[in-house]
Amino acid sequence: MDSSRISAGHLSAFITILIWGTTFISTKVLLTDFTPLEILFFRFIIGYVTLLLVYRHRVKTKTFKEELLFITAGLCGVTLYFLLENIALTYTLASNAGVIVSIAPFFTAVLAHFFLEGEKLRLPFFAGFIIAIIGLILVGFNGSFLLKLNPLGDLLAVFASIVWAVYSVLMRKISHFGYHTVGSTRKVFFYGLLFMVPALFVLEFNFGMDRFTRMPNLLNLLYLGFAASALCFVSWNWAVGVLGAVKTSLYIYIVPIITIAASSLILQERITWVALVGAFLTLVGLFVSDRSKFDYKRKKHIISKGAS
Repeated sequence: MDSSRISAGHLSAFITILIWGTTFISTKVLLTDFTPLEILFFRFIIGYVTLLLVYRHRVKTKTFKEELLFITAGLCGVTLYFLLENIALTYTLASNAGVIVSIAPFFTAVLAHFFLEGEKLRLPFFAGFIIAIIGLILVGFNGSFLLKLNPLGDLLAVFASIVWAVYSVLMRKISHFGYHTVGSTRKVFFYGLLFMVPALFVLEFNFGMDRFTRMPNLLNLLYLGFAASALCFVSWNWAVGVLGAVKTSLYIYIVPIITIAASSLILQERITWVALVGAFLTLVGLFVSDRSKFDYKRKKHIISKGAS
């Protein structure tokens, strides 16, 4: 594959994670006037309309099996993941949920090993994973060392990371169909919103429009809708198609680092030296996990070249 395309894939994944790592600030502001479900529904409505304006052509699948992949991707990547994550935050600490959800690359690698070609697990991946998790724990608790477990909340966060792993693998499969990335993402949003409708009647939801007249609410919802949903899902899905599900998912390790940095800059929250050590270990783990796959491909190329 073209090296410039690969570099663009890495850049796309990094920019996506950079934005996703700051969305907690917008969500925190909106939670004053909106419920988690309301934030989720409105942001993806904005995201869907944005993608519709950008790319109006309909993505017509060739078989029901292809359509089923889009349906499942919408259910997992939009509805279940965000509902599980938001509900988990009502039962457990944000630091717990942040660390647990960040183990999604591990589940992605396991699923990719069995369901995707060319994305087999290597031993160095586990070494990088362990290093990254130690770093994530230090970053997540920011030196407090006060571990408060909540079985229900933490379990929901684990399910959220598994669901995101399923979504990543599905989008890798969908990328092979050759459909337009924006059109494919919009189709996933459609099914995600469709599956969200039943939750509107079960969980607390209010269509009140008066809240949108407040500028902070409007700006933060637009940020979540345009940037974090429309733009980021397209850039993430494109990166998955270029780099693969496993390599792209490794960037999730960086989310807690970006979150804690944003907390310090915007919310004036304190960062301890323990969190800085954790951030360093997380980046080392990312490098080891990513480099191991690169080294394996390079060795394979050298061997095949020598054999010829």
